[in-house]
Amino acid sequence: MLFLGLLSAGSVLLIVGIMIWMRDRKAAQKQTSDLEVIEAFVMRDATPSFISEVDGKLHFANPAAQAQFELKEKTTLAAVLKRSIANAGSILYRLQSRAVTEGAAQEDVFTRTGHIRISVHAVAGGHYIWRVDHVREREPPKTTQDGQHLPMIMAGRTDAILFMNDAAREMIGSRIKSLDRLFNTLPLVPGAPNEVMTSEGPRKVIVAEVASGAGRRALYFLPAPGVTVSGGGWQAFEDLPVPLIKIAPDGNVKSFNRMAAGLVGAALKKDLHLSQLMEGLGRSITDWINDTLANRMVQKSEFLRLKRTDREVFVQVVLNCVVEEGEASLIAVLHDATELKTLEAQFVQSQKMQAIGQLAGGVAHDFNNLLTAISGHCDLLLLRHDQSDPDYSDLMQINQNANRAAWLVGQLLAFSRKQTMRLETIDMRDTLADLTHLLNRLVGERVSLTLNHDPVSKPVRADKRQLEQVLMNLVVNARDAMPAGGEIRITTEVVELKTPLHRDRVSVPSGQYVTVKVSDDGTGIPADKLQKVFEPFFTTKRTGEGTGLGLSTAYGIIKQSSGFIFVDSIVDQGTTFILYLPVYEAQPQQAEPASDPVVPTPPRSEEGVILLVEDEAPVRAFASRALRLRGYTVLEADSAEAALKTLEDRSLNIDVFVTDVVMPGMDGPSWVREALKLRPDVRVVFVSGYAEDSFCEEQTRIPNSVFLPKPFSLNDLTETVQNQLH
Repeated sequence: MLFLGLLSAGSVLLIVGIMIWMRDRKAAQKQTSDLEVIEAFVMRDATPSFISEVDGKLHFANPAAQAQFELKEKTTLAAVLKRSIANAGSILYRLQSRAVTEGAAQEDVFTRTGHIRISVHAVAGGHYIWRVDHVREREPPKTTQDGQHLPMIMAGRTDAILFMNDAAREMIGSRIKSLDRLFNTLPLVPGAPNEVMTSEGPRKVIVAEVASGAGRRALYFLPAPGVTVSGGGWQAFEDLPVPLIKIAPDGNVKSFNRMAAGLVGAALKKDLHLSQLMEGLGRSITDWINDTLANRMVQKSEFLRLKRTDREVFVQVVLNCVVEEGEASLIAVLHDATELKTLEAQFVQSQKMQAIGQLAGGVAHDFNNLLTAISGHCDLLLLRHDQSDPDYSDLMQINQNANRAAWLVGQLLAFSRKQTMRLETIDMRDTLADLTHLLNRLVGERVSLTLNHDPVSKPVRADKRQLEQVLMNLVVNARDAMPAGGEIRITTEVVELKTPLHRDRVSVPSGQYVTVKVSDDGTGIPADKLQKVFEPFFTTKRTGEGTGLGLSTAYGIIKQSSGFIFVDSIVDQGTTFILYLPVYEAQPQQAEPASDPVVPTPPRSEEGVILLVEDEAPVRAFASRALRLRGYTVLEADSAEAALKTLEDRSLNIDVFVTDVVMPGMDGPSWVREALKLRPDVRVVFVSGYAEDSFCEEQTRIPNSVFLPKPFSLNDLTETVQNQLH
C-alpha cells in the first residue's frame, strides 16, 4: 500500500511537471514569436529603435540604430547613448520605471547636438522597445507682421529693437539692435518725416507708433512726403494698426483703413469731404489741405473734434504729402487724443475755478472794507437820528442795502472757500427736519416736497447754517425749474465707496459718505451748460430772477466741508443734485486735568486804551469814532511799522490791540507777536475781510486773541473790545 501510494504520488508530480514544462515552453515560444514580430516591425523603422531586457541589456537594434550609433562591444542602451546624452543611465531608468506602471513613457532631451526625443514601451516577457528620434527644429511661425508689406520694428522700453519683420530687414539691409543705430535723431516724432539709416544710405520715412504693452512700441515706416507709392502699396496699409486716411487734393476721402473706420465711425465714406468728418481747426479744412500741399505748414499736427453723434472724440491729425502714380495725395495719420483733451479740459477747468476763486476772494476782501466803512458811518449817523427824523428812513435804506451787499460778498467768499466756517457735528435727518417748515414755504402750493431718509444715520462735520443755505439754494432752483408745479424729492443715504469714484473730472476717495439728493422733474439743463452751473454769475434764469451765485455758493461750501457736489440733468425730464459729505468719525475724548476756575479780571483803567491798526483810512476813521463814543482812548496807526513805533514809548499803557490782518508790509499777526514780547498781557482783536481759517493757525499761537470778520457794525466792534477787556 505504501509503495502504491508513493507510485501514484510520483506519477501525479510527474504529470504536473510535464504540464508546467509544456506551459513554459509554450509561453517561451509565444514570447519568442512576439519578439520576432516586434523585431520585424521595427526592422523597417527609419527611427533608431532598440529592444532591451529589464537590466538594460540590448536584445535587438534595427538597421537605423546600427547606422547611427556604434554598437560594437556596447551591451547596454545606456552605454550606446552615453556619448549623445549626459547622464543617460538616470534618464533611461526614469523612463523605464514610468513604463512599468503606465505601459509607455516619453521625454524630450536637449543636447549640444540637437533635440532628442526618447520613448519606451513595455512588452511581454520583461522586454522594452526604445525609440531614439532626433527632432528637427521647426522654424518659428510667421507673425502677422512678417506677412505685411509695410516695414515694422518692435522697440523695447530701453529703445532696444526686439523684432524686425521681413520688410523692415529688407529696407534696412541688416539686423539692427537699438534705435540709436537706426535713427540719427531721437526721440522720434510720430506722424512726421524721420531719417532712417539703411545699407544704401539715409532714407526718409514717416514713423507711425503704436503702443504694444509692457513698455514696448511698434514702429511702422510709411512712405515719406514726395515719395512715389505704387497703387498696390496702399493695400499694405489696410491691416496697419494705425488709423490712416488717403485724401485727394480737393479734400475728399479716397481711401481709408479699418482702424480709421473704427475711430471716425460709420460716417467715414469715400468721396466725403474731410470737413464733414471733423472740426475745430479755427480755419477751413480746405485751407489747411492747400497749405500742406504747398509745403507751407508750420505746425506738424492739429487737434480736431470728430463729428460723431454717439460720443465726443478728439483726434490728433498729421497730414503728409505723397505722390501716387504721378498724382499728389495726402495721407492723414490719426491718433485718438480724447484722453489727452479730457485731461487738458480738467486742468483748464481747475485753473479757471481757482482763478475765479482768487478773484472772488480778492474782490470780496476789498468790498468788505468798503462795506465796513459804509455801514459803520451809517451806524454813526443813526446814533444822532431817531425814528421821527425825516432822514431816518433813508439811513435805514442805506443800512439794509449795505447788509444785502455784505450777504452777496459772503456768497463770493463761500465760492472761493474763504468764508468763516463754524464746524459742528450734524445729523442730516435732524437738519432737514428743522428745515422742513421753511422749505415748504419756499416751494409754494404748486410744488410738493418729499423727504426720504436712510434708516442708518451717520454724522457729518459741517457748518449747519452754511449747509442749510446750500439745501435752500438747491430747493429754490428745483422749484424755479418747475413753473407749472411738480415734486421735489430729497433723499439721504449712507454709502460706502470701496474704490474711488471718478466722475465729472474729479475723484472721490474711497470711504463712507452721507449723500443728499435733491431731484426735480423740471426743464433740465442742456449738456453744454452743465459744466458751467457752479461758476459765479452764470445763470440760466432771466435777468432779474437770479444773481448766479446760488450754486457757486453751494459749490464753495461743500468743497470747504471736504465734500463733493455733482449734477445730472436731462432736458425736459429733470435735474438731480447729489452731495457727498464724508462721515465724521468722532475721536475718543481724553479726560482733561482739572484746572483752576478763571476769575474775570476787571479792566486796569476805567475807560481802556486801544491801539487801532488799520491801513484803510475810512475803516480806521469809523472804528476810531465808534470806540471813542464808548469812552475808550484810541491811538491810531496806519501800518504795523507805525504801531511798533508807537509802542516804543514805554509810558503808554495799552489794554487792547485792534488790528487788521492783511496789510502792506508786516501783517497783523507778525507785528502783534513782536509787540507781545514786551507787553505780554495785552489782549488782541484781529479784524479781516478774509475768513478766519485763512490765518487761524497764526491766531492760535497768539494768546488772548479773538477774530472779528468784516464787515462789522458799531455794536459788533464795541462789544468785542468790551469782552476782551473784561
